[in-house]
Amino acid sequence: MNKFLSIDQGTTSSRAVLFDSNLITLDSYQKEYNLSYPHNGWVELNPKDVLSTVKDSIENILGKVGDADIKSCGITNQRETTIVWEKLSGEPIYPGIVWQDRRTADYCEELKQKGSEDAVKDKTGLLLDPYFSATKIKWILDNVPGALSRAKNGELLFGTIDSYLIYNLTKEKNHLTDITNASRTLLYNIKEEAWDQELLDLFGIPKEMLPDVYDCDADFGTLIYGNHSIKINGVIGDQQSALVGQRCFKNGQMKSTFGTGCFLMVNTAEEVLKIKEGLLTTVGYKIDGQTSYAVEGSIYSCGNIVQWLRDGMKFFDKASESEKMILSSDDNDGDILFLPAFNGLGAPYWNSSVRGGFYGITQDTRREEMVTAVFESICFQVLDIIKILEEYKISSEELRVDGGMIANNVFCQLLSDTLNKEIISPKNIESTALGACIVAMIGSGTIKDFNDVNIEKSFQSSFATNTNLLKKYDKWKRYINNSLS
Repeated sequence: MNKFLSIDQGTTSSRAVLFDSNLITLDSYQKEYNLSYPHNGWVELNPKDVLSTVKDSIENILGKVGDADIKSCGITNQRETTIVWEKLSGEPIYPGIVWQDRRTADYCEELKQKGSEDAVKDKTGLLLDPYFSATKIKWILDNVPGALSRAKNGELLFGTIDSYLIYNLTKEKNHLTDITNASRTLLYNIKEEAWDQELLDLFGIPKEMLPDVYDCDADFGTLIYGNHSIKINGVIGDQQSALVGQRCFKNGQMKSTFGTGCFLMVNTAEEVLKIKEGLLTTVGYKIDGQTSYAVEGSIYSCGNIVQWLRDGMKFFDKASESEKMILSSDDNDGDILFLPAFNGLGAPYWNSSVRGGFYGITQDTRREEMVTAVFESICFQVLDIIKILEEYKISSEELRVDGGMIANNVFCQLLSDTLNKEIISPKNIESTALGACIVAMIGSGTIKDFNDVNIEKSFQSSFATNTNLLKKYDKWKRYINNSLS
């Protein structure tokens, strides 16, 4: 039976996952690396750490099975994170600027004041925000001596993580990206499906440093590792990969991934939907020559808040222990609220300056109340997005979820009660790696019906609990708006 390798490169770790042709996980290996925070709002990574952890993950898998039966490889990656490297040596000229980084907030505000945002949003479906790659590229070109002139001379290359991996792992040294990652740069016209010269001029970025853009299921080259040789037949950004992994192939189907951040994405098929209330329009995927678009709500802080409760506040030793600390509405008679803004707020607020905090703490406040407030704030942010979608007649009685936090059953029930929706969790909650495998299988010519999801568990909402949570949501909303003003 053929096997398929998925490389899942995330914000704080890299994984290699081996699937069989029935999408059953055969083996996996994960290795973490550290981020750095040089200044307030800055988030960086060492590109060599990323490459090293990816290579270690591949080596761990291939060392057990070899490559004889591996039909194809798919890559999925954290999007927007920006690396600029030398074309000849492959050496990065600056640390990778992570998607969470907010250093270009003032520059984005300047462009907004000049009236540039409408044109940018019309072409890209995105907002003028530090989240996306373009202003990160500009910052590197402006702050690394000689970088701009070298980029104009074709000596420097830009890429999101997928491009950096393809360049360093393929025999051909290809400089490529896929359409989903390109659509997150603020430089790609999602209607014309091409790099946009007006946007390049706006940000002062030479086209010479940009990768070629391929469909998700294209031939991206040959992965070479030691004596191993495997074709890369699929590349797709992590949230779009989860959309595929959750089999959201129909108009209106939606998923939400709970990892470092939280990302809710709904398939809108051929429609490039314009939503003015802070949600993003993006490319969902392009497979078999057909482009499907999507609407996305991006939440900056999710799993990293739970990590902070564990490592920073020492409220528990393992993330799994937080499950026992989430209070039910019957046991939680306090009004502790949490503002989840370690690096500002994403959709629908898009505020870079606000920072996190608790409201309503007294000397009698318990750890359990604070933990509960954190998990409620995550659910409330998802509810923010759901309410906007419903204004545009986009609704579903179910939400498909994935990511590490979904192992927490109490959180899943809280999410169901907050949204008043059925929450469906698949047997394989790592949908990003699964989506990359599916795209690689399609790209390699493997025929398979991918529409069925193996459901592990589902959660039904309680009317009474939903009513109580909506009252608390209203208080939380006032707290957020007061903090922003």
